[in-house]
Amino acid sequence: MGRLFGTDGIRGEANLPPMTPETALRLGRALAARFGGRASGSGRARIVIGKDTRLSGYMLEQALASGICATGADVWLCGPLPTPGIAFITTSMRADAGVVISASHNPYYDNGIKVFGHDGFKLPDEDEAAIEKMVMEDRAPEGASRAELGRAHRIDEAWARYVVFLKRVLPDDLDLDGLKIVVDCAHGAAYRVAPAVLEELGAQVVTIGVKPDGLNINAGCGSLHPERMCEAIRLYGADMGLALDGDADRVIIADERGTVIDGDQLMAINALSMRKAGTLKQDTVVATVMSNLGLERCLRESGIHLLRTNVGDRNVVQAMRAGGYNVGGEQSGHLVFLDHTSTGDGVVAGLKTLTVMLRTGKRLSELAQVMHRVPQVLVNVPVMRKPPLSELHDVTKTIQRIETTMGDTGRVLVRYSGTEPKARVMLEGLDVRQIEQYAHEIAASLRQSIGQ
Repeated sequence: MGRLFGTDGIRGEANLPPMTPETALRLGRALAARFGGRASGSGRARIVIGKDTRLSGYMLEQALASGICATGADVWLCGPLPTPGIAFITTSMRADAGVVISASHNPYYDNGIKVFGHDGFKLPDEDEAAIEKMVMEDRAPEGASRAELGRAHRIDEAWARYVVFLKRVLPDDLDLDGLKIVVDCAHGAAYRVAPAVLEELGAQVVTIGVKPDGLNINAGCGSLHPERMCEAIRLYGADMGLALDGDADRVIIADERGTVIDGDQLMAINALSMRKAGTLKQDTVVATVMSNLGLERCLRESGIHLLRTNVGDRNVVQAMRAGGYNVGGEQSGHLVFLDHTSTGDGVVAGLKTLTVMLRTGKRLSELAQVMHRVPQVLVNVPVMRKPPLSELHDVTKTIQRIETTMGDTGRVLVRYSGTEPKARVMLEGLDVRQIEQYAHEIAASLRQSIGQ
């Protein structure tokens, strides 16, 4: 078994290393040892576990719970609940940690494990490193004595608690009466939560992907396949649509025409509204290096600074916390509003966008016009190794030449994938044919240097 924690927790094919019950049991023991009553002050850890709707979730949930209880800690089982819902329940329950069993947008046969601290934020590197060391070296703490074994409790109403929390995101003077909204839950963790929130706030809801069977999560639906949502919007004459991924920390939104509005456009819409209301902290938005140049230009015109981070919502949140900012996200639909939640939340993002629609009286298609996307080209290059790009002299010369030619009319980004043996080449510019040519020039140089 290699490194355990990746860019977003642990992930792999279910019932194969590292996503086996044996590893989950060791992880449960390590979590109990690491957090031992840190938040509750009792000296006895309390750990919350939630999951999405994958068949393998039962296996991993029970193994994690066994490891936690064997080490003398208590576990609280929430059942299927969105990742941000577990972050909320963790803080609400004053628990020491929260665990989510989910592989997000991956197919059903994959699974993953994410861990939140007592504050609802993903673990810092030092905690991950300490936990990983215990699991990898199989240095499990001693088991608890017979009388000190942990207990497992089930929170049957966890999803309802989260619904109440989400409804508070929409201001008290607003409701969704008269709006028709399509919501695609990807047969995932939000299959009960998302429709309930929208209906209880007054919307007429058209649902897709709300019948999970353990095998159909993300299959032809949800944020990976927004075309189903877009088709339903046009068919039913809806005002907007939300397409969530398997754990609902990400959302793709479409307007009343069935046109997709991506994460960059949603950040622009919400940031401009919040700046006007005086609630955008430090007039700054945090996004990643992958966000479109059009977002940067749109925000700059309104006096808003765009701070870029490396790819990953964890990096976005870390920068937001460090700088005291309250809006950030990724083009892919991971949107973070720290005034409400500690991680990406697809339903919160939808409610924040609906708030802007209701406050302005504008349709989403009109709001989206505030940002004009700069054409973007992405080329993936399979690679045999991942040396620092600065060591690839032919590649860096090619990049420098193209950057000099483009000047301030475009942008070049070359990076390695954090999860696959690939290099990603991204270019933005006004002339699509030109940036396609440049992207393939850089890709060719990469293939010659380190290509498979």
